[in-house]
Amino acid sequence: MSKRNILKAATLIAAVQTPAQAEDAAPRLVLQITVDQLRGDLIARYGAGFGEGGFRHLVENGAWFVNAHHRHANTETIVGHATLATGADPGVHGMVANVWFDRDAGQLFYNVQDPDFPLVGAAGIDRDAEVDPTQRAATTDGRSPRNILTSTIGDEIRLHFGPEAKVFGVSVKDRGAIPFAGHAGQAYWFSKAEGRFVTSAFYRSDYPEWVQTWTRKDVVGSYADTDWTLMLPPETYAFADRDDQPWETDFPGWGRTFPHAYGPADGKSYTTLLTVSPAGDEITADFAKALIDAEGLGQDDVPDFLSVSLSSTDYVGHVFGPSSLEAEDNMKRLDRTLADLLAHVDAKVGLDRTLIVLSADHGAPEAPGYLATLGIEARTFSFDDVDAEPGFKRLQREFGLSRELIESFTNPYVYLDRSAIESAGLDARAVEAAVAEELQKLPGIALAIGSASLRAGAAPDTAVGRAVTANFHPDRSGDVYVVFEPHWFVADFDGLHVASAHGSPWAYDTYVPVIFAGPGIQPGRIARRIETVDVAPTIAARLGIKPPSGASGEPLTEALPR
Repeated sequence: MSKRNILKAATLIAAVQTPAQAEDAAPRLVLQITVDQLRGDLIARYGAGFGEGGFRHLVENGAWFVNAHHRHANTETIVGHATLATGADPGVHGMVANVWFDRDAGQLFYNVQDPDFPLVGAAGIDRDAEVDPTQRAATTDGRSPRNILTSTIGDEIRLHFGPEAKVFGVSVKDRGAIPFAGHAGQAYWFSKAEGRFVTSAFYRSDYPEWVQTWTRKDVVGSYADTDWTLMLPPETYAFADRDDQPWETDFPGWGRTFPHAYGPADGKSYTTLLTVSPAGDEITADFAKALIDAEGLGQDDVPDFLSVSLSSTDYVGHVFGPSSLEAEDNMKRLDRTLADLLAHVDAKVGLDRTLIVLSADHGAPEAPGYLATLGIEARTFSFDDVDAEPGFKRLQREFGLSRELIESFTNPYVYLDRSAIESAGLDARAVEAAVAEELQKLPGIALAIGSASLRAGAAPDTAVGRAVTANFHPDRSGDVYVVFEPHWFVADFDGLHVASAHGSPWAYDTYVPVIFAGPGIQPGRIARRIETVDVAPTIAARLGIKPPSGASGEPLTEALPR
């Protein structure tokens, strides 16, 4: 569709609306902000010291849904991002986990990897095992959205308005940028190995000049030989007297207490440390501002779409826990970063012509050590010795197997040794059901259910059962889905010691903020429960376009002009 025809269509829409509706009908820019691991209570909890232009602007001028939840069971980064982008459950959009086991290849598979589309101009694969162990599963530096099985809201904007609509996704994480850029937009993410924002050959064959200009500006290097220090006076922080908590991760040279030194720009962990601090979000927002300017977003009546996924809250939460001085200061600095980004959008586009959507890919549990200080027992579960449990020894004898039944566990999925089961001539479904039954008998496991049962729709009709069903994809999910009891955690987070790790269907992991702000939206706090599958259909309804192909959510009427 030509730009002329798009504008004629917009005029036709306006002609059948009231003057007030026409004034509010066409945002020039949709700015979707996703804060990784922003649990729904953290905005209010750490709001002391917030300025006027960031979170406060959104909650005072937007429709703030204070009881929003993801309804799927595996609350991980790619799962939540793809759900927000598609309005579909993981079992439909296909992003069931950050990592799943590829049976055909016989190895783990990283969600957005794609060997057909290598990084543009990159020297190597990111191996950020220190704070992002899921990256270790990637067997190629190639990335694309092809594993997302439905269209995204960005795709639908391009489908409806044509190539004049510009669609971009930006994040430190590839799995934060790609879902929102979708198949029809362009994605940029931060390569820690390269120390710059990159993209893949799926999107482009080279970098536009503005990206190279931004890289040469060396925003990344500007933090060298400086420290992450408290933004405000210490007495203004709730956790001021708890800077050194024993459960926090102690990286060499980074430490558990302020100040945290970034070290030299050529230091081995320099770019990693940037992401374990507010600097990661500051760099991402600065890149996004350059993109807005260079690509001319929001400069005509054809709506553009920009997703900015901010990852520092997630990394800081894993390393220090959400109840820590670092997490508290990160929130205050994130507020300032948001205020700066929104001020830039206001100057370039106008907030009165911008639909802002803020949410999170998942929430966060408290660190087990912190829970213990409050008298709340938290325990860990290890899969290392499960096969030695009496019940599993009995199953081996019953099935006539000399080998262990469980081949591997990649949270939340148990993968059985299918070759041993097949060689023994056993019924795989019977073995799967028996293993699930034995797992559920173990302390700390609330539910274990086999894939055959999920295919048959036999999950319990409970909130947890429905969440597991929503997460199920027959080709990508493991043999048995395991849900741990509340405040039970996996002992080993992909080989990394962390303060806390999300991924459960419990409220601390599903609870996220959802805020819509922009022209025609009535400000207020809405207490009714909503689900994150509602976000993309609401954007679609606001723009007058069809929702993404797999969407099952409902438009939120409180976020639409009235």
